[in-house]
Amino acid sequence: MIIYPALDLRGGKVVRLRGGDPAQQTIFGEDPPAIAERWIAAGAKWLHMVNLDGAFAEVNDNERIVEQVARFGVPIQFGGGLRSVADVQRAFDRGVRRVVLGTLALQQPDIVPEMIARWGADAVAVALDARDGIVTVRGWQESAGVTAVDFGRRMAALGVRHALYTDVSRDGALTGVNVAATVELAMETGLQVIASGGVQDISDVINLQATGQIAGVILGTALYTGRIDLAAALRVVGGN
Repeated sequence: MIIYPALDLRGGKVVRLRGGDPAQQTIFGEDPPAIAERWIAAGAKWLHMVNLDGAFAEVNDNERIVEQVARFGVPIQFGGGLRSVADVQRAFDRGVRRVVLGTLALQQPDIVPEMIARWGADAVAVALDARDGIVTVRGWQESAGVTAVDFGRRMAALGVRHALYTDVSRDGALTGVNVAATVELAMETGLQVIASGGVQDISDVINLQATGQIAGVILGTALYTGRIDLAAALRVVGGN
């Protein structure tokens, strides 16, 4: 299981949003590359970066920050505001290793197999972000009217291998990751699912690892508030 420290970017800063609500924002740092270096020094093998401004369709320069972090050599999983093939190409040009597709995959599913053929299945993931089991899009502001399981099955049928599952209601709330829903999604779709949303301490990492069904976990608020130690979390999963 891979540990992904999260760097959510908004206005050039590292922030966390509670429940995906832009009005409930906490700033955790004004130098994203320095924060990335801290997680890399602690042993991170991957970083998860999100362009929140892009997700909310706001003008931003966060791609420049992603490019700076990519120079450190640790692979980046990146999402937020990827609305076209050109956006995805630009992300790869900036040094991203894997893109996360949300709204684009839902609205233009036929484009997903083309992306996989072009960049490979390991370079493309889909976001199965859900509130009460229903997928949300456009920065978690709109309901897509389809369950995470059904959407995940559709994506798997198109050749998708990796997926992120975020229980939006728990994101940033430190209420505990939704282990049962994450495992169900993995088993029902056959996707390699990365858990996200609500991780509160090391017990969540231990519980996810114990299932043997989860490919990774994203650490956000718990990491930034000191409720979880990255080095300790990496030891739980064998250093990944």
